[in-house]
Amino acid sequence: MNILKYLLVIVVGYLLGSLSISVILSRNVMGSDVRSHGSGNAGATNMARVFGMKAGVMTLAGDMLKALIAMWLGKLLLGDIGLAVSGIACIVGHCFPVFHDFKGGKGISVGAAIGIAIDWRVFVFIVVVFLIAAFLTKKVSFGSLCASVAITVACLIFHVSTPKLILAICAMVLAIYQHRANIKRLRDGTEADFKAAKDK
Repeated sequence: MNILKYLLVIVVGYLLGSLSISVILSRNVMGSDVRSHGSGNAGATNMARVFGMKAGVMTLAGDMLKALIAMWLGKLLLGDIGLAVSGIACIVGHCFPVFHDFKGGKGISVGAAIGIAIDWRVFVFIVVVFLIAAFLTKKVSFGSLCASVAITVACLIFHVSTPKLILAICAMVLAIYQHRANIKRLRDGTEADFKAAKDK
């Protein structure tokens, strides 16, 4: 029975992750796929750059909600291990969504939800790190990278369970991988400052 529960948690987590809120909103409300504009990414930051802060915030909230639902189910069925498995499946689905040609976000919104699911103190830690790094540099990508590392650091500081720590490490690695183009631009000094568009 546990095998079936694991399969359920993985499949539901991945499919929920594959619901790209930015693509759904931009196609059906804004009239144009967000991936055809700006950085071409299907995340909250690009939504804000292209369609305004309202669209960005709605995307962030939707992406976090789908991840929290997935991890709630995993926790309900299999405890901390289920939470970790569902969280990993969800962030993989978010980055490589089966419903949207495997072109998704960079894992930051789901990573924030993972922080909440692990421990509220971890969430506060990564948000503070993100805000400080993004504010000082005016670059959301740098703030996101710092927050990605911070989730693992926070888990070590607060001594979370091993499954939660593994979840944090997986989220960190995937988010950094998804930001590889940003890392190159940051290194070259060509990464653009964040500026939201007027709400549409």
